[in-house]
Amino acid sequence: MNIVEDIYDSINPLLNNKSLKISEDLIEKFGESMKNVLRHWAKAQDTTKKNIRMSNIGKPARRMWYDMKYNTGKNTSEEPYLPIKFLYGHMLEEVLLFLIEFAGHKATDQQKEVELNGIKGHIDCKIDGEIIDIKTASSFAFNKFKKGTLATDDPFGYLAQLSGYEEAEGTNQGGFLVINKESGELVMYKPDELDKPNSYNLITKIKNSLLENEPPEKCYEPVAEGKAGNLKLPKNCGYCPHKFRCYPNLRVFQYSKGLTYLTKVVSEPKVPEVWL
Repeated sequence: MNIVEDIYDSINPLLNNKSLKISEDLIEKFGESMKNVLRHWAKAQDTTKKNIRMSNIGKPARRMWYDMKYNTGKNTSEEPYLPIKFLYGHMLEEVLLFLIEFAGHKATDQQKEVELNGIKGHIDCKIDGEIIDIKTASSFAFNKFKKGTLATDDPFGYLAQLSGYEEAEGTNQGGFLVINKESGELVMYKPDELDKPNSYNLITKIKNSLLENEPPEKCYEPVAEGKAGNLKLPKNCGYCPHKFRCYPNLRVFQYSKGLTYLTKVVSEPKVPEVWL
């Protein structure tokens, strides 16, 4: 499957000052897709639902335990522009689906519901019979797909999600079609089979952990902030809505690079402290 090369070839005439021949049917289909994206984006989402889904089985066990046990409400790390980020993320996914078809490939089984070990999920699509998960990514995240290092840094559980879809459908040659939302560059990343977890067993472990009264061990350990002995939450913990449950005495400081969450303060930072 040379989907990326085929897409590049299909739009190459634009680089030579030549027009593309896009069928009216494909234009209408893309337009309808964008309408549906906008309709879905504008609807309030029910954040009170606490279900294990294929899209979250790869999250750290402690994060999942808290997600299922507590109503997180508003994430304190969320910014007012976050809905805009979600909107253009969904729009870019539709752009990719359009480019797939324009390049001569057929995307089938879009949003097909699948089930594994009692847990349901919806695949993005299949291309040439294999499950393809479509992702939009920053340059930093994009490089993990481009360089094939996702297996060593997968905080959102993308590999578990793909593996769950494949186990449910009986396939194993799928991958991720990813667009760098800053540059437009594309990459197709097919992980090695050994890098994909056994999602059936993973779901079983999640179900068992939810029967416990205490959460699993912490997902990550604090890291050094400077050389004075201060410790801070690692990046992945900073985005978690449960960080104050894991660290009740967490202190937050406004550095020029953004908010920093200190778990241990030996030397008082010379920047404003923030109370959330």
